[in-house]
Amino acid sequence: MKVTVLKALILAGGFGTRLRPLSCTRPKTLFPVLNKPLIEWIMEKLSKTNVKEVIFAVNNQTALHLKQAKIPKYGMKVIYSCDPPKKPLGTGGPIKRAERILGDEDFLVVNGDIFAEIDYEEIIKMHMEKGAVATIALHYAEDPSRYGVAELAEDGKIIKFIEKPPAELAPSNLINAGIYVLSPEIFDYISEERKISLEREVFPKLVEKGELYGYFFESLWTDIGKIEDYFKINKILLEKTMQEKNVRRVKGEVKINLPTIYGKGSVIGEGSVIGPYTILGKDVHIGRNVQIANSIVFDSVSIADSCIINGAIIGEKVTIGKNVKINENCVIGDHTTIKDNVTLAKGVTVCPAKEIFEDVSAFECVL
Repeated sequence: MKVTVLKALILAGGFGTRLRPLSCTRPKTLFPVLNKPLIEWIMEKLSKTNVKEVIFAVNNQTALHLKQAKIPKYGMKVIYSCDPPKKPLGTGGPIKRAERILGDEDFLVVNGDIFAEIDYEEIIKMHMEKGAVATIALHYAEDPSRYGVAELAEDGKIIKFIEKPPAELAPSNLINAGIYVLSPEIFDYISEERKISLEREVFPKLVEKGELYGYFFESLWTDIGKIEDYFKINKILLEKTMQEKNVRRVKGEVKINLPTIYGKGSVIGEGSVIGPYTILGKDVHIGRNVQIANSIVFDSVSIADSCIINGAIIGEKVTIGKNVKINENCVIGDHTTIKDNVTLAKGVTVCPAKEIFEDVSAFECVL
């Protein structure tokens, strides 16, 4: 069967509150995964699935970020469909709002905060064979309580769908993976110009009518809804690549523990030890005798001599002075300055553009 889906809608209007302080200055879909924005991974995969047109369903702020980021289009036409100002439309409203753009053919919907090695052609093929109104990609989760959960019949029909049930009430461990194929009939189930949840309001109605199907896949999948999820996907992909990229302008001898990757323009001073499980963005400048492990360092960060960073995320354009120690689970917002000899204890988060002059105790948040 020929795959004929030509349009994809990417839902990217969320505010990423659980990813603060990093999401204070970028939408989730622009979080770098192995130094490439998540949205680029999605776009690249869509372009290989006969998709010719992508619609970004976003709020005005996210639209601005995406346009400034100049994301490659991979040969596809890109259109922006924005929620009304100060009126988020949930997961269903943006689909209805884009109805005139999507037209009268089946289309893909992809959540903009997931990484999935799914075969889009296979889920589209199943959707067409079943003649479904909606087909949901399903993935196994040890704890399904964070997600929508489906009970699947042998023929692929979903016979029960519950959004974020308590673990003891979940009908299975098959969760909504945030990828759908929808037929134009879906528009009949979505009221125009109001906030509506596909998961809570639309999918249960489709279950009642026998029009909701599920496509189970086992390959790599995760969302990046929380900091630990974001760490996880980068770690998994580092293990898969297991390759050392060239470091530009390395000064003297450094020790690199794989898996570790570097962005273009990285400078690492003599005596430094980098890795394992470390990602350095573009134009990261690292001084002498620095130790960094199990960490993600965004673009244009400056780290002075004799610092120790372990298990942390350092936001873009952060400046770190000499002899600074940043401990496990610390998250440092963009444009922050940390002065010499400061220690950040375990779990400290720092909001963007702050200056830190003294030690910060465990699990504090610097606002």
